[in-house]
Amino acid sequence: MKNKTLAAWLALMGGPLGLHRFYLRGLTDAAGWLLIIPTTLGMYGVHRAKNFGQDDHLSWILIPFLGITIAATALNAIILGLTSEEKWNSNYNQPMPAETLSGRTNWLTAAALVASLFIGSTALMASLAFSFQRYFEYQIEQSPPTTEPLVKTSAD
Repeated sequence: MKNKTLAAWLALMGGPLGLHRFYLRGLTDAAGWLLIIPTTLGMYGVHRAKNFGQDDHLSWILIPFLGITIAATALNAIILGLTSEEKWNSNYNQPMPAETLSGRTNWLTAAALVASLFIGSTALMASLAFSFQRYFEYQIEQSPPTTEPLVKTSAD
């Protein structure tokens, strides 16, 4: 029997490693294994940023992979937590009746939903802010210097 609350918490806490997919679909789930790729790329970007500083161009390309993966799996936790009992049990607990306890929503499920919304939105906004900041800083660094003053004085 697959428990909806456990699946939502696994998606939130171990989603970037595919733990919720392995719990629900088994170790042969290709999408669960594919989640490890952007997570690893993002962690490598964080590692490069720590070692080479924020001016490392490859790190500011790789770090958003981690943030977007965290946000996507948090969204998946929300979807899993909001699945109706009947649909949950028909998808993951097939031989069991529709009113089986494992598909019910409880306070722990609601806590997973709130935490998923908070963590997912924070990860997404942080990834976007970091990416755009580094992109625009790079654009300013690459622009040619100007010789004209930005503010005209009364003597001009």
